[in-house]
Amino acid sequence: MRTLIFATGNKHKADEVQNFLGEGFALLCLKDVGITEDIPENEPTLEGNAYQKAKYVFDRTGKACFADDTGLEVEVLNGGPGVHTARYAGDGKSSEDNMALLLKNLEGVKNRRARFRTVIAYLDNNGRVFEFEGVVTGVITEKKSGSEGFGYDPIFRPDGYDKTFAELPLSEKNKISHRARAMQKFLEFLNK
Repeated sequence: MRTLIFATGNKHKADEVQNFLGEGFALLCLKDVGITEDIPENEPTLEGNAYQKAKYVFDRTGKACFADDTGLEVEVLNGGPGVHTARYAGDGKSSEDNMALLLKNLEGVKNRRARFRTVIAYLDNNGRVFEFEGVVTGVITEKKSGSEGFGYDPIFRPDGYDKTFAELPLSEKNKISHRARAMQKFLEFLNK
């Protein structure tokens, strides 16, 4: 079994990634490696934030690790909230606050096209950085629906589906999500 350090404190995200990786990998999260402080995420891009988090953990553990950053990019908001997705409604706000603000900002808007984009940065013991990207397109619904998943899942309906991410079973979401697509590329890299 291979051990991987994932630079996250988000249990939902860790569970989703562990489920995707399968039994051949043991996933360690921040608390498992003694990192309890908030990791800075102040880069202007998803790629920059993913690398910053991976490097932060690597510098403290000396072990290869990976981090991701995800943005919800809404067409009529010029790609926003983008890099600010997790803090869209402000620091210390919840996913509920973020969704409420986004729905308010899209009231009466016909073009609800959006995409989720995940970037994974993997930093190895030789100081090399590898990046893997996954994208899923869809629309922002007019109201919340479903109780699975996390974040914006109750208001994002992927193309080709009549359900939001929050209405899909995790096994189905893990086949098509932005994170799943980035993880598939990462897993192929790890298995080389």
